[in-house]
Amino acid sequence: MRLPCLILLLSLSMMAASASAESPFVFGPEEVVPKSIKPGEKWTEGAVNLPAWPRDKDLIEINLDHGDGRFTYYLDRASLETGRDGVVRYTIVAEASSGARNISFEGIRCTPNGAYRIYAFGHNDRFKPATGADDWQPITRSQDNPAREELWRHYLCVPRLFKPRPERDQVRMLRSGRVPEIENSGFLTN
Repeated sequence: MRLPCLILLLSLSMMAASASAESPFVFGPEEVVPKSIKPGEKWTEGAVNLPAWPRDKDLIEINLDHGDGRFTYYLDRASLETGRDGVVRYTIVAEASSGARNISFEGIRCTPNGAYRIYAFGHNDRFKPATGADDWQPITRSQDNPAREELWRHYLCVPRLFKPRPERDQVRMLRSGRVPEIENSGFLTN
């Protein structure tokens, strides 16, 4: 009697093994990323050259939705450029009601939450490279410079595509101070 039971158990185990090989169910963990997806190239920043000192005739006032009232902000049209690395670089002038000016050369990345970097500060009609500003910083509403968020959200980047606008559109929108209503809801809120 033991032999027939042993044969029966052996045949059942063989049937179970062949059934599991043909099963439509996955019995092990799946890979998190499909094999068909390859990692993209790591982003690297291109070379940066400091621009010429801004001239008053090239300054375009930045229309702010929520300005702080302390400064009027201007973007230097002559310095506005989108690099091959996708960074929009520009000179920004913050002018107080007294006429005093803070000038900096900056860059914005059109990422989902935005990022900026200060390359240089203006001093005595010349730019001096910023020290200790090697990292990209997130753009936030609660920052000291509300113009950065406006530039990222409305003027320099295309909402939902997370890429720079064509330069002619950037200039046109800055000069008009208007942003198409359909685009106002594209970026993620902070």
